[in-house]
Amino acid sequence: MRSRRRTIEITLTLAAPLLLLGVWELLSRTNAINPVYWPAPTSLWGTLVELVTEDELLTDIWLSTVRILGGFLLGAVPGVALGLAMGLFWPIRVFMMPLAAALYAIPKIAILPLVMIVFGIGETSKFVIVALSIFFLVVLNTMSGVMEIDRSFRDVARNLGASRLELFTTVALPGAMPSIFTGLRLALGFALIVIVGTEFLTVSQGGIGAMIWQSWTILAINKMMVGLIITGIMGWLLSLLIDVGERFVMPWRVSD
Repeated sequence: MRSRRRTIEITLTLAAPLLLLGVWELLSRTNAINPVYWPAPTSLWGTLVELVTEDELLTDIWLSTVRILGGFLLGAVPGVALGLAMGLFWPIRVFMMPLAAALYAIPKIAILPLVMIVFGIGETSKFVIVALSIFFLVVLNTMSGVMEIDRSFRDVARNLGASRLELFTTVALPGAMPSIFTGLRLALGFALIVIVGTEFLTVSQGGIGAMIWQSWTILAINKMMVGLIITGIMGWLLSLLIDVGERFVMPWRVSD
């Protein structure tokens, strides 16, 4: 039964992108859309092979992935910690909430020039802008998860003499895990968006965003389309990474 369900899951997972590629191929081949700007997916294969053979694409993917994961860890770990504290202790929540709400609403790409002034135009600024982009998203999701925990659980833990650290580790953290992973999944998506936008502005330093931007400037449409497709695949793989982590940390939680 489980094997059959797994087969159905894999089939449905692959169906949507394959259907999209099929429709794209049909529209391009029949000139329903301009094949100059929307080349058929099958015509992109040669470009993909060429980029992989020259190691250009793999290098750009590696650079972007390192920047995403490095910035993600830099922003997510303190974000979870602060979110737990805000959810458990109302004075911290009241103190931090106005700041969190205000900074969360600012488009993080808008503060990239400031980040570059402070940290330079090298790799550090990329890690920092990704971390800032996801920090308050993780904070707010974690806080929401803690506040949704039945208050009786916290009261029982306090009545049994649980310390603040024990309250964190035995009540708040396990109870908030579903919301934490929801925040982490959204955060990785934001991280990918921000790093691609950042790489548009730092083309000389490589990355998948730099490849897309360079391709656009010289109207290398096939190469640009390959970059866009790879970006989508990267987003899917990052989501799978969170799924694996979620199943490892919460093996009892099986989706319906």
